[in-house]
Amino acid sequence: MNRILDIGHNDLRLFLRNRAAYIWLFLMPLAFVYFMSFAYRGPGDPANRRPAVLIENRDTNFLGRLFLEELNAQGMRLVDPTNAQAAARGIRIPPDFTSRVFQQEQTKVQFFRGEDSGEADAAIIELRLVRALIAMNGHLLEAATRADAPATLTEERIRKVLAAPNPVTLEARFAGRKPVPSGVNFSLPGNLVMYLMMNLLIFGGSSVADERRNGVMKRFLVFPVKHAELVMGKIYGLILLGAAQILFLLVVGKFAFGVNLGANLPAVMLILLTFAWAAGSLGVLAGSLIAAEDRVIGICVLVSLLMAAVGGCWWPLEIAPPTIQTLSLCVPTGWALKALHQLISFGSGFGAVVTPLAVLVFFGAIANVLAVRFFRS
Repeated sequence: MNRILDIGHNDLRLFLRNRAAYIWLFLMPLAFVYFMSFAYRGPGDPANRRPAVLIENRDTNFLGRLFLEELNAQGMRLVDPTNAQAAARGIRIPPDFTSRVFQQEQTKVQFFRGEDSGEADAAIIELRLVRALIAMNGHLLEAATRADAPATLTEERIRKVLAAPNPVTLEARFAGRKPVPSGVNFSLPGNLVMYLMMNLLIFGGSSVADERRNGVMKRFLVFPVKHAELVMGKIYGLILLGAAQILFLLVVGKFAFGVNLGANLPAVMLILLTFAWAAGSLGVLAGSLIAAEDRVIGICVLVSLLMAAVGGCWWPLEIAPPTIQTLSLCVPTGWALKALHQLISFGSGFGAVVTPLAVLVFFGAIANVLAVRFFRS
């Protein structure tokens, strides 16, 4: 056991002596966390989605303005023609809207389709438009039938009805739906998993290939070090390297970006350290199977990027095609992110990540056994 610890501690010391390692361990992941938090901010609160609606208000009287306020109160984000590309649907209020209502004549509000509009937002807008029309008719009816109502409806009178407390409230929320991870809650776990896999594959594979080429591995055999102890020592050193990266990004995420880890921090650490074990074992395996150091680096970069893309490090799997969602279950990055989003984005407890943790242990055990089996000095 002492030999394993000595080998791991020595490898960590050698890694940290390389100044370029700090860029890939700390600076690059931090920069990607920051910029990707803006790249995908998500649709916001799914229980209070506010789709954009293009408004063409041709009515110059007060009832058109009151109707716009009611649309906003129903959860629509009103935009003018200068931002028409952001709107899924449009609403056109006719020029005689107020006058026809006061003359007790039927008036129609036009509902039209925008360019490149999404059907999901369109359905929400149509539903809320109907609610706004019903609410507006209700306000007019209430203002007209009050005992103290004047003969002619005025803006002030209708606003008094709008300002009165509503005796009935409706609370609406999604049943069983969870928010799509977005912002820092998406970019921090995604980039942490991607750079853990990339760094441990590259550092592990290149160091093994380099030490074998320079004869360091053969010199190890002079000492009473067993074959398995040498492999486990190399993997232990990579786990320590991953732990340094994990601690740095979690501390920065907590205090600089406001990521709420809460009581889930022990579970988050357990998931990440298990993932680091699997990634480190794959790195040692890559260095054992591939002789040339430059070839190891190229293959490890390619493999880590592919696993990052398939595993959901670049985009939420919730919006990915079903094929990608299925493939994510075949790589450790997918299971690691699945567990981290449960803990960070959804606030679930340890019970929700037992299965992903067990799968990561399985990946780590297989990679560990293969690394020992194919290790070459």
